Amino acid sequence: MPDNSSASDSSSAIETFNSIDSLAYANGKTELSATLKQEFADFQVDEQLGFKPTEKGEHLYLRIEKTDQSTVDVAKRLSEISGVHGSEIGYSGMKDRRAQTRQWFSIKLPPSRDGELAALESESLHILESHRNSRKLKIGSHRSNHFRVVLRDCNGAPEEFEERLRQIERTGVPNYFGSQRFGRQLSNLTQVQAWMSAELDPTAAAVNSQAIPKQRFKRSMLFSAARSYLFNQLLSKRLELGSWNRYVTGDVLNLDGTERCFALQQGLEWDETLQRRLQQFDIHITGPLPGEIDSKDKYVSYGEAADIEDAVCKEFSTLMAGLKHFGLKAARRPLRFRPIDLCWEWRQSESESAGTSSTYPSSERPEGSADLILDFSLGKGAYATSLLRELCVTKEHA
Repeated sequence: MPDNSSASDSSSAIETFNSIDSLAYANGKTELSATLKQEFADFQVDEQLGFKPTEKGEHLYLRIEKTDQSTVDVAKRLSEISGVHGSEIGYSGMKDRRAQTRQWFSIKLPPSRDGELAALESESLHILESHRNSRKLKIGSHRSNHFRVVLRDCNGAPEEFEERLRQIERTGVPNYFGSQRFGRQLSNLTQVQAWMSAELDPTAAAVNSQAIPKQRFKRSMLFSAARSYLFNQLLSKRLELGSWNRYVTGDVLNLDGTERCFALQQGLEWDETLQRRLQQFDIHITGPLPGEIDSKDKYVSYGEAADIEDAVCKEFSTLMAGLKHFGLKAARRPLRFRPIDLCWEWRQSESESAGTSSTYPSSERPEGSADLILDFSLGKGAYATSLLRELCVTKEHA
């Protein structure tokens, strides 16, 4: 994906950002609706590690259940209790705050001090397991996340909910980054644009000095927001063009369940075998996580695919120039995902059942207002909120 933008052009660009609602849908925007997260236990996440701890080493692994706590909050609490610097505390992924989640943390701590961490226990935090390991837990070390989601007071015909769920199983879900990446009212995007504008225009740096984040974590979060937003815009464009799940010349492909990519050499044609693998979800079309392209990178889009990517990225020249200014390396991300072992059942709404919790298979749905309980797993990096977006409009309980 060649780049024709320049720092001088980008520093004066005026860019506006659109909300998640403006992104294209795979099967059209739904008129179905439901209430999400009326209770914390309505959104449960269980992180699955991609390896087994060695049971020896200087790092203590903790599987922690948290309720209404962010991942960063728990890491800070571990640091406060132990006196261990935050850089010695690891986790594999950020998990929702307004939810009940189980995830892994690591802390560099001598075995003789393990007992001190009992002070972490509270009504909202529980240590479920502990193991020793030789290495710190790194971002992206988990294999998948298992979800149990309760959608309350579903508004719409049950048959329509189930048909959309079956459509999700058949065609997959656009692999959008969730809104939590961008902060309240897209604040992370406005911050990163102000920061990059200041960096790219030295005359404005003094005026915008407060826009420059000092903390490494904050800088990383803003970089992520910029790349995620650009990816979402590209994916939305591919949906509009009808090619989010269809090969166009020059596409880079991903092997399902891995970070491995490949591309057809120029001159080679797409064939029936590759088409079948695409239809069977063995391979996926990818989009860019923009940055500076390494000269050794073998898997760079070209032709029609590159033209689409370039057209989208040129609309956000400040972000593009800023990412390259800071030396972030370009990467690729699949444009779709498919939930693993998706199943569902209906439950009579508590507003009509006086608090009872009987559940029903889809063939025996209760009459009147009903709650829909979803159970599924997603590979790392995929957002449950992107799946729910294709199913219904969700209204979060205040």
